[in-house]
Amino acid sequence: MKLDSTVAAVVTGGASGLGAATARALAAKGVKVALFDLNAEAGEALAAELGGVFCAVNVTDEASIAAGFEKARAAHGVERVLVNCAGIATVMKTVGRDRETKAVKPHVLEVFERAVNINLVGSFRCIVAAASGMMELAPVDAFGQRGVIVNTASVAATDGQIGQAAYAASKAGVLGMTLPIARDLMSEGIRVNTIQPGIFETPMMKGLPEKAQAALAEAVPFPKRLGRAEEYAELALFLIESDYMNGESVRLDGAIRMGPR
Repeated sequence: MKLDSTVAAVVTGGASGLGAATARALAAKGVKVALFDLNAEAGEALAAELGGVFCAVNVTDEASIAAGFEKARAAHGVERVLVNCAGIATVMKTVGRDRETKAVKPHVLEVFERAVNINLVGSFRCIVAAASGMMELAPVDAFGQRGVIVNTASVAATDGQIGQAAYAASKAGVLGMTLPIARDLMSEGIRVNTIQPGIFETPMMKGLPEKAQAALAEAVPFPKRLGRAEEYAELALFLIESDYMNGESVRLDGAIRMGPR
């Protein structure tokens, strides 16, 4: 799909990290970008920078999502592009022990449910809302293409580490629904792809000590560094602009395969 000023896009988790980099890359192409996020201060600032619109959206709340799409469409028209970057990371063993008392500590179910609700169900909710709008649009080419959806999974979807049961399960769900949704939407001319990032320089990662960041970078086969948000954005734009990419999940990880810890 050609990206220019005739195209509107929604980026969830768009106020920072991978989402912000993607929003910038889309705006550089002339695309009208709506940012969905809960961080109003960062979201409003980035929207002003890009000439876009910020929508305060909680992806676990149906009414919040509906209001976000309504605001975005009022400003830019119905989106032809959705990039799902909203997500959280959690670390908790299925069953562990307290370090001091050695008492058994089961996984807190609410933590598991929150990861799944944000990372998986939240992505699906936004896909349903976006695809419903895209289906009302006229095709942009002779093959009937109407829109493109890009989701964010993780290498943890297949390489989940100790303490990542909730996170890995949520991201494996995103990975697993990619092809079925692409098949569901194929007759409507809507393509669906997923990116599986490895270890990236995100706000959360930058909060770690430099020594810890260096150790993580050293674990990457090549190049021995953390991924950059701009590299995620480049791949997202490739998946959007390359019309033959559909139903695919692409690892972006410097060839890393995560060990148990």
